[in-house]
Amino acid sequence: MMPNERGALPTDVYLSSVSSLYEHRRTLVIGMLSHVVTFLLVFLKTSDPFYLICAATIVVVWALRNLDMTRFDRQDFSDADNAMVRKWENRYIVGGVSVTLTCGIACGYAIVISQDSFAELACISVTLASMISLVGRNYGSERAVLLLSSSACLPIVIGLLTLRDPYMLVLAVLILPFILTTWTMANNVRAFLYENVLAAREISTIAGQFDAALNNMTHGLFMLDGDHRIVVANERACELLGLGDKAVLKERLLSEVLEQAADRMALGTENKETIARQLDLLIEGKHSRALISTSQDRFLEFSANRRENGEIVLTFEDVTARVQAEKKILQMVRFDTLTGLPSRDYFAELAHHAMAANGGHGRNIGFLLIDVAEFKHVNDTRGHVVGDKLLQAVAERLKSLTGDDAIAARLMGDEFVVFFPNRADASDLEQRIRAVHAGLRGVYVAGGFTFNMTMSAGFVIVPSGDFRFEDLQIKADLALSETKARNKGGCTAFESEMDARYLDRQKLKSDLREALNANGLSLSYQPMFTPDGSRIECCEALARWTHPERGPVPPNVFIQLAEEMGLVTHITRYVLRQACRDCTNWPSDMSVSVNLSVLDLRGDEIVSMVTEALKETGLDPARLHLEVTESCLMDEPAKVQGILSDLHERGITIAIDDFGTGYSSLSYLDTLPAGIIKIDRSFVRNIREDARRFKLLRGTVNLARALGLKTVVEGVETADQLQLINEFNCADLIQGFVFAAPMPASAIDALCKQGARKRTTKSSSQRIA
Repeated sequence: MMPNERGALPTDVYLSSVSSLYEHRRTLVIGMLSHVVTFLLVFLKTSDPFYLICAATIVVVWALRNLDMTRFDRQDFSDADNAMVRKWENRYIVGGVSVTLTCGIACGYAIVISQDSFAELACISVTLASMISLVGRNYGSERAVLLLSSSACLPIVIGLLTLRDPYMLVLAVLILPFILTTWTMANNVRAFLYENVLAAREISTIAGQFDAALNNMTHGLFMLDGDHRIVVANERACELLGLGDKAVLKERLLSEVLEQAADRMALGTENKETIARQLDLLIEGKHSRALISTSQDRFLEFSANRRENGEIVLTFEDVTARVQAEKKILQMVRFDTLTGLPSRDYFAELAHHAMAANGGHGRNIGFLLIDVAEFKHVNDTRGHVVGDKLLQAVAERLKSLTGDDAIAARLMGDEFVVFFPNRADASDLEQRIRAVHAGLRGVYVAGGFTFNMTMSAGFVIVPSGDFRFEDLQIKADLALSETKARNKGGCTAFESEMDARYLDRQKLKSDLREALNANGLSLSYQPMFTPDGSRIECCEALARWTHPERGPVPPNVFIQLAEEMGLVTHITRYVLRQACRDCTNWPSDMSVSVNLSVLDLRGDEIVSMVTEALKETGLDPARLHLEVTESCLMDEPAKVQGILSDLHERGITIAIDDFGTGYSSLSYLDTLPAGIIKIDRSFVRNIREDARRFKLLRGTVNLARALGLKTVVEGVETADQLQLINEFNCADLIQGFVFAAPMPASAIDALCKQGARKRTTKSSSQRIA
């Protein structure tokens, strides 16, 4: 290694090479003794005092070097730099050169001055013999080897040259390669050792880094040899398995270590065997991962990687948090968060599992669908928090009623479902279903309120061989619809006729969609007359649908279908455009009235629809009335109020239809921008015979007029009803069969012209009279 390379060495490596110079001090003693004895023998042979001086010099230099080495031992090298280390290298070289130079001078003196064969042989032999140990002792310093070998050999060369003997000259020249060889050998030894020191140092650093990384892993790790003995283990592995010091695991069989871990974790025999089986399959490569439960609330996941040399790297981690999170997510997916009952999808899965587990032919299964009657009213009057508590109470009662022989779930909202698998007798199963329904009805306490709830239910019973989950749900739903329509709060069994009606209804929905796409609807108008019947002020637009096969379909049927299909807005858009267009052909003092559905007011399109219809037809906004029922105002009153206020500001008149049939009629009169109320026909029926009903009619009309509202009385059918209403001035407008039934737009036009002629004739007669 060249000097510049040495200077580039790290200080600790340079220090180690210099330290090697100060070691093996016994060889210095041996060398000192051999030199002193040799010089004394030469003195005895030649009687020349020069050799006594050489012997004394060797002893003094040895003493000084020994003292210097003692100082080196006491020197603190913790903060040493290369300059400090070099200083101690130089001190060593000075001492060594003093010895070798003394020996070399003695050799030259013997050759030139003494010319005694013994003196020459003895001095040169002991000097060159010292050169043999020079490489082994001083390889750590390049300069030391070069200077020591040169100081010892060059005086011999000079001595041989002074003899001027050709043979001695050749011998002198041959000594020079000896110096070079010694220097080269020392360099090779030093370079080899330096490389190994640096490599060892790097390996030690890498090993330390690897050990730090290994022991700071979040995963536990075992490296196994071909016999499944542990070669490497990290601290995390010991921590996860409770194994203590990792050093004691080396060379132990994995099975023994796992047995020890299982004993510390107090696992049962069955658990131990299960874990052993799972890990065997993993190590054999038959499984990619193994999830092992070490206790009820702790899970470890193992994975294995087999190396080409047969070693196996086994890693594992604590996945308890992940497993618990997955369980929580699975619980949220499978179970309704409010009631704790299975969700719709998990209910279907449980039903299929139950059928697969029981699956006996000749037995029966039941499917019960339950709807909490008037639950919406509870939400509206008591709030959603109380409503949720009521649903929880219903769910708890349902769980207790179904027990272990049935599967109960919450479908959505206020609908619950129960599946009864594997019952032998159909009549017994029906009795069981009706018992569950009866048990659900009654008093509930929720949120500090007491409710007497009824339940509408529908059920179906079929042989287990006919189990098709979707079909059962559809049939139970049809039976529930029948209950709601005919026997609210009852429990109805599915009958085949319901299926036929369902199919017929689906066909009617399909036909309605086609009719809407083909503009197959039409409009009729029912006039609103002044109480004396002399003039029409407004006409209510009524959608009509004539089915090509069934004939006229009642509006209450196809409007309900349209709402179920989400197509009611299409009908509203058609009615608005056509009604505005027809109204432009009527006298300018006539208006047209269009009904809005609850679904129209839930969306965001109604304002733009009305604006587009008016712009397209050119109708004055003041001639358009929009009718809303109180049911439209129940779900989102703030939003509906905002929409109606926007329409009112555009000059459109808002009318409340079927007034008096809702829950909070009077409050709406105060908050809504209404200009007209249409009193429901139920107030008109039997007003001659029912004085109380007539008083309600008169009171409502008086209240409306006090608020500045115009009143329209609907459903006036007889002259007697009309007479009584006119007698007490109970209406601003009359709508009913007593004047006219709904009719086409052309008939309204003709009726207006006929009325105009009558008024003209009457006016002329009055002028003649």
